[in-house]
Amino acid sequence: MRYSQLRAFHHVALHGGFSRAAEALHQTQPALSDQVRKLEQAHDTLLFHRDHKQVRLTQAGEGLFRLTRQFFELETGIGEYLSHSRASVHGTLRIIADSALHITDALGRFQTAYPKVFISLQTGNTEEVLTRLRNYDAEVGVVGNLEPASDLVSHELGRTPIIAIAAKDMLPPTVKSLRFDDLLNWPLVFRESGSHTRQSLESEAKRRKITLKPTIAVDGREAMHAVVASGAGLGFVSEAEFGRDARLRKVPITDLNISMTETLVHLSTRSDVPVIRAFLRSVENI
Repeated sequence: MRYSQLRAFHHVALHGGFSRAAEALHQTQPALSDQVRKLEQAHDTLLFHRDHKQVRLTQAGEGLFRLTRQFFELETGIGEYLSHSRASVHGTLRIIADSALHITDALGRFQTAYPKVFISLQTGNTEEVLTRLRNYDAEVGVVGNLEPASDLVSHELGRTPIIAIAAKDMLPPTVKSLRFDDLLNWPLVFRESGSHTRQSLESEAKRRKITLKPTIAVDGREAMHAVVASGAGLGFVSEAEFGRDARLRKVPITDLNISMTETLVHLSTRSDVPVIRAFLRSVENI
């Protein structure tokens, strides 16, 4: 069991529902639901009765909730006791991420707790993130759909589906969603070849024996958002990466069952580096 799974369960029980718990933790509801589902599956135990939009604790859930209340109360006390040690964490934390949206809350929490640490944040695709980590050019990375590797330690941040995005007025108002084959009828904006989102879409197209040919390929998610906002074509992101761009609208792809798992990762040989350990605590407390 993971800390994040226990914390997700605890807050759903505490707040009486997934949406309220997600709001309290500043997470997406699908990511929170996924954490609770994995906890239930790992222990073959149903923790909540899910009746439409309401949830109720099962008998097993009530027992676990009693324990998690004790656990998190004790954790708070330990944190307060050890707070004086924060002054010992200093230096630079270099982060390279495919999207900073997944860790913005952690960054704020970390900076408040460890004001002596300078934070450097850069963006890059998965290939670039892993190369920088292995070259000791960054302490922490954030990537999508990470393949297991013996030299890396990973911490899952959440899973959300791949969606299309479009400029507000690009599609007719009646078009609320698309099917995968519909993508052939629109100009497409893809990320660079090292992007996992692009690789996933191209693999799915190959499986369906169709060819998705981008009209424009851009380097980086921010550049793609700008190009898509201009009306040049449809772009693609995981739903958690959409953010709050008023120029764009989400367009679900109804028959596409591909999701992106965002993962925080660092070298296993650097697990004891103080700034890495401190940042992991900030991520766990989101």
